[in-house]
Amino acid sequence: MFHRRFAATRRRTPVNSHFTQLDWAVLAAYFAATMSIGFYFWRKSRSTEGFTAAGRALPGWVCGLSIFATYLSSISYLALPGKSFADNWNPFVFSLSIPIATWIAVRWFLPYYRASGEVSAYALLERRFGVWARLYASVFYLLTQIARMGVVMYLMALPMAVIFGWDIRLVILFTGVSVTIYSFVGGIIAVIWADAIQALVLMAGAVICLAVLLLGVEGGPFQVFSTAAAAGKFSLGQFGAGVDQGRLWLDAGSATFLVVLLYGLFINLQNFGIDQSYIQRYIASSSDREARKSLWLGGILYVPVSAVFFLIGTALFVYYNSEQHERDLPEVRQLVARQRLMQQGVYPEYEDAEATVPTPDYRQSLDGEAAGLTDTEIGDRVFPHFIAKHLPPGLTGLLIAAVFAAAMSTVSTSLNSSATLLMTDYYRRFLNPRATEKQCMLALYASTIAWGILGTGMALVLVKLTDSALDIWWTLSGIFGGGMCGLFLLGIVSRRANSPAAAAGVVTGVLVILWMSFPKLVDYLLSQPPGSRAGQVGAWFQRLGTGWLSPFHAFMVPVVGTMAILLVGLLVARLSGARGGRPAGDSSDA
Repeated sequence: MFHRRFAATRRRTPVNSHFTQLDWAVLAAYFAATMSIGFYFWRKSRSTEGFTAAGRALPGWVCGLSIFATYLSSISYLALPGKSFADNWNPFVFSLSIPIATWIAVRWFLPYYRASGEVSAYALLERRFGVWARLYASVFYLLTQIARMGVVMYLMALPMAVIFGWDIRLVILFTGVSVTIYSFVGGIIAVIWADAIQALVLMAGAVICLAVLLLGVEGGPFQVFSTAAAAGKFSLGQFGAGVDQGRLWLDAGSATFLVVLLYGLFINLQNFGIDQSYIQRYIASSSDREARKSLWLGGILYVPVSAVFFLIGTALFVYYNSEQHERDLPEVRQLVARQRLMQQGVYPEYEDAEATVPTPDYRQSLDGEAAGLTDTEIGDRVFPHFIAKHLPPGLTGLLIAAVFAAAMSTVSTSLNSSATLLMTDYYRRFLNPRATEKQCMLALYASTIAWGILGTGMALVLVKLTDSALDIWWTLSGIFGGGMCGLFLLGIVSRRANSPAAAAGVVTGVLVILWMSFPKLVDYLLSQPPGSRAGQVGAWFQRLGTGWLSPFHAFMVPVVGTMAILLVGLLVARLSGARGGRPAGDSSDA
């Protein structure tokens, strides 16, 4: 039914005709090159060491490009321009925190992983606090990767389905199957080399698109910068802290410069310090020096590239608000409205197979949905609309290939890291401790296929899932998985902290994160029908008032939660006189 709806409406999509045969050729060449990489490296991935760590022999620059490509998902590729189009450069402050987080990870986290000899990032937690800590971290990592793969593929396919009229399920299935095949055949060495090529495609696409934009505005780059500056588009936001009458104050209730910087620091520390996806790149590097090079390259490269994407969004603001393109924004609103109706299960309806204009009832629903959209809500779709309508043939195919590359690099990394954890932390650790090399390889192959199916299945489920339900899933996963960074920090900075101290820290941290996440949960409950069970629970919370709700901005959740775990763990360890095991490479005496 879904396929027939899209097949019947494909020719009626406003910008469908702009994807030419040349664009298809470029896109096909990209997929052919990506798939060939997996088969090329098949012989080098037929051992567990080759499949999970690439023989620990890769150069740092390749691993660094892989880290960069993994970091820049299709969500970022489309969302960063959308943010600067709708508002300003305040989110770019997140990127400015990356050098600090990279230095911390290089200084304290990377040496341990290189010295441990372990492929699993969570072996540290078992050595320090027991098997419960390892399972706690790995379970939530594995579940999060399923959701992450699904969200990345879904959000990559959705604008393509709306703009080009492609069947969203076929786009998801084709992407999921392609990534699973080359990840299955080539292991991490194929994933890393494919990521490196995809990184080049990503950057080339972004730079070319920016050049076309800057030269396409009447008046050129000067007009773009002057118009954007006059509109305050380059603002990084209010600093959010200062001294008033001798007292230090901090605005932690809004997305100020300082709040975004702190948020970015803790999120990037979580990425570069404890995320299995990145840890395997450090392990795959040929030496400690190459591992450090990979992290610095992957982290620092994101800063200027993200600036390019923010500049694309700023240029799009000027481009789409110019007189020569004044008809484009209403078209974008119609596309976003169509997408939202699709998510609600409402599809274009026509009187017959030959009709090109939807029925009056559907047009009324479409116009009503479009009228209520804000710039923030249409921001993420302006860039794909520009790619589809305003780029010359060939470049459209290159940019769509770049969007696919952004998604596939993230999904392939999640697949390989998840398969690695399932083999090391579960199969070889519990199910079959004496497993042979052949049995471990079978476990890796089976895990890759299983997580590929689950991730693709999640993306297909999201086609019917509402945005609010998706938000709740991410909120809950953040609550229970948010303790991992604090737990790792506790294990690294303190040799006193033992298992009870770590458990006390995690419980406290999860409760703090839960409390800080309540405003979002309450908003979701209140958005439900008043007569429903969820709506009644929301009304009950509303009667309690707002005095007990967290005053902090959502960006402060990982900051406060991580610090709560670390400080409570240190306090309990000190009060109890505990003497935990000394972590490798640690010389602290907390």
